[in-house]
Amino acid sequence: MISRRSLPALLAAPVLYAPALRAYAQPATQVSLVHLNDFHSRHEPIAPTSAACRAGEACFGGSARIATAIAEAREAARAEGRASLLLDAGDTFLGSLFFTQHEGMAEAAVQKEWGVQAFTLGNHEFDLGPEKLARYLAAVPFPVLCANIDVTQEPALAGKLAPTIAFRRENLRVVVVGLTTPETPILSAPGPNVRFTDPLEAANRAVWEARREGPATVVALSHLGVGADRRLAAEVAGVDVILGGHSHTLVAPPIVVEGKDRPVLIAQAQAFGKYLDRFDLDLAADGRIAASQQHMRELTADIHEDPGVAAIVARFAEPLEALRRRVVGRLPAPLDNRTCYLAPCALGETVAEAMRKAVDAEIGWQNGGGLRAGLSAGEISVGDLLTVLPFGNTVSRVRLRGTTIRAALENGLSRLPQASGRFPQLAGLRFTADAARPSGERVASAEAREPDGSWKPLDPARAYLVATNDFLRRGGDGYAMFTEAALEARDDGPLVSDAVERALGG
Repeated sequence: MISRRSLPALLAAPVLYAPALRAYAQPATQVSLVHLNDFHSRHEPIAPTSAACRAGEACFGGSARIATAIAEAREAARAEGRASLLLDAGDTFLGSLFFTQHEGMAEAAVQKEWGVQAFTLGNHEFDLGPEKLARYLAAVPFPVLCANIDVTQEPALAGKLAPTIAFRRENLRVVVVGLTTPETPILSAPGPNVRFTDPLEAANRAVWEARREGPATVVALSHLGVGADRRLAAEVAGVDVILGGHSHTLVAPPIVVEGKDRPVLIAQAQAFGKYLDRFDLDLAADGRIAASQQHMRELTADIHEDPGVAAIVARFAEPLEALRRRVVGRLPAPLDNRTCYLAPCALGETVAEAMRKAVDAEIGWQNGGGLRAGLSAGEISVGDLLTVLPFGNTVSRVRLRGTTIRAALENGLSRLPQASGRFPQLAGLRFTADAARPSGERVASAEAREPDGSWKPLDPARAYLVATNDFLRRGGDGYAMFTEAALEARDDGPLVSDAVERALGG
């Protein structure tokens, strides 16, 4: 891993974004940190569920709308005499056909146009391996950070990452420390030559080096998740602000943690470009935060789209139509969706099994309402899959006790005898039920499939790993227990459509 001392030119180059000349002559004690995270290739607007926007829906975000919001945040900062700094906390990769087709180049083009000034790596930046990440790094003009990654033994990445970057303007020095989840080797494909170290130890080292050079405001640009950010704030002295990602959490107002030597502010802007965070800081002479104010903005449809960025998105969208026509497999018989709202159906089981295999879970769980069309016999194209699964959902993993799984089954059956989108389509789990009984008491028996293929009664105390889509994992269709009773949860799997494509092609 390269050290800050090996990057004198890089450290000297960045300046806080402060276009008004009059701001240059003022003491640089005020700054606005403009922040986003977990964009996940959502270049086109998204629905409230974070799925792809459909005609007639009230939609959010999209690269062109984000560009406008960034420009407006910077202008608001300038009007108050503040310099501004645009920071991205990782996972700009994966989540739409833009990434599938362009492998990070669409994200690089848009981030450049937004004016990103520092970016920390998320786990999904490694999804296509070190060589494709290196191609992205060569395309972006801003520093890419991570203090807890050693890439010295990876030829594609050696010398291309920095642990920190210092931004200077007059008497203000803001040091940004990049941190990436050490679970990346489990979650992604960094290869055998990239080593992930303890982020708290790396942060301690980076803070010590930053403060050795004099007063500074230390910002941890973290792709660790909000729980790990809390630990970082409590255990690492000298951090002032943590701008987070990875857990897709909306942290507004900011969390305040009493750290070892100062209060630490934590913020996160959920995910998928639905929010943009502007964090105004008034800084004391020693770099400590004297006052702060957060402006978390939901990027609603009334924000106009920046025409320049819209043109970039349109250019990258051109080849996607051909991709949608690509044949991915064949079916010997049709898979209908008309009964999937009322009863187990073959299409639902196919999707649930594909999700289960994609993340090596024990149980797959799809809602019948997420299956918007059937599949005909014969050749199946990407377009056919996207007609069945139009929402752009990703595969989530959630660990649940058997008692919680039974409660989830009751939720799925609660609308019977009426058809309902919450009806559970399952793999690795089967049940019997009596729809005539009261809601909440309908499941007569439930069995889970064992690794040897046998079926055993659902154990109330056992923790099972369940694969589902991110809509259900966040509590959609009444599945609040997937959020509230989760022992652990991750929303960083592949697109559901990609999982089904691999299953059909395999």
